[in-house]
Amino acid sequence: MQKLAVLVSGGGTNLAAIIDSINAGVINNSEIKVVISNKEDAYALTRAKEAGIEAEFISPKNYSSREEFGQAMIDTLKKYEVDLIVLAGYLVIVPENLIKEYHLRIINIHPSLIPSHCGMGYYGLKVHESVLSTGNKVTGATVHFVDEEADHGPIILQKAVEVKEGDTPEILQRRVMEEAEWKILPKAIALIGDGRVSVTDGIAHISE
Repeated sequence: MQKLAVLVSGGGTNLAAIIDSINAGVINNSEIKVVISNKEDAYALTRAKEAGIEAEFISPKNYSSREEFGQAMIDTLKKYEVDLIVLAGYLVIVPENLIKEYHLRIINIHPSLIPSHCGMGYYGLKVHESVLSTGNKVTGATVHFVDEEADHGPIILQKAVEVKEGDTPEILQRRVMEEAEWKILPKAIALIGDGRVSVTDGIAHISE
């Protein structure tokens, strides 16, 4: 059974999608061992506790360096024997020592079709504001492995979502979550748990 840590900064809608997918049997090879947030009042921690999942508050602000913060995260993850780290709306740049320790065992969900509308500064509504200001007719979401560059790393899954006339950033954000994020993030977790995802020369491949 694949042991997950879900890292969240806010309300935890993607966390809820993962929990629902496990309960529905869509993900049948994984369990969430811990939810970690950098925000002490994040509703995601409440979601975790209500679901009977361990919840931890670990903020980089409480450490003297990013390396020290990364080591605190590593120590916590090892305590829970975590196999896969899932960044689900986690608005913290992951420290390099954590990325190295869990090489190709950290995935992220980003609310656009990478490499568009991504990188430093592109998070939350800012992504959807960028999509609308550019006049894109299609957007979507991407699940990818995490490396040392923001919103970079081998792409596992993507799903396109139509941009409609009259969309606001808030409306588009909700559609991308409902039609893409909440579908492909659980699917990616299940695929990795089944051992069907491999990476060769920086490209992720999914086996049948």
